[in-house]
Amino acid sequence: MQIAGRVWIFGDDINTDLIFPNTAFRLPVEEQVKLVFSSNRPGWVNQVQRSDIIVAGRNFGTGSSRPGAALLKRLGLGGLMADSINGLFYRNCISYGLPALQCEGVSEIFNEGDEAEIDLGKGTVKNRRTGETLKGSQLTSEVIDILATGGIEELLRKKGFIE
Repeated sequence: MQIAGRVWIFGDDINTDLIFPNTAFRLPVEEQVKLVFSSNRPGWVNQVQRSDIIVAGRNFGTGSSRPGAALLKRLGLGGLMADSINGLFYRNCISYGLPALQCEGVSEIFNEGDEAEIDLGKGTVKNRRTGETLKGSQLTSEVIDILATGGIEELLRKKGFIE
């Protein structure tokens, strides 16, 4: 499974409170999406385009188990790459069908606006502008199947386990 898109840069320790602010909890999902990163990147959601990719530093998604990954997917992001991703947040990314790849050093080879190319099966990341390539965590074929079908719920639906 390959992904390509424009890069948005985020730093270290981006927590779920920044991704999904507490002011969004009781709002309809369409309104929640409009508040993603509103406290640290106001107006960012209006600039994001389908297939764009977040590149972050260490410990992306730390904090509570808020469904921030679902909002990033609903926003239309093509994926997430980070030096490291909080374990619970990483599992939520896969469950909601948002491709996520951990790749040490990825935050150092991209500038905002660069184009990224990701091969999830090989675990490789390439900056199309510079040609620089890194190897990160390879995803299993089972995880790629989950992502390709749009997440766990869609996979279960496809296999006839839920309607």
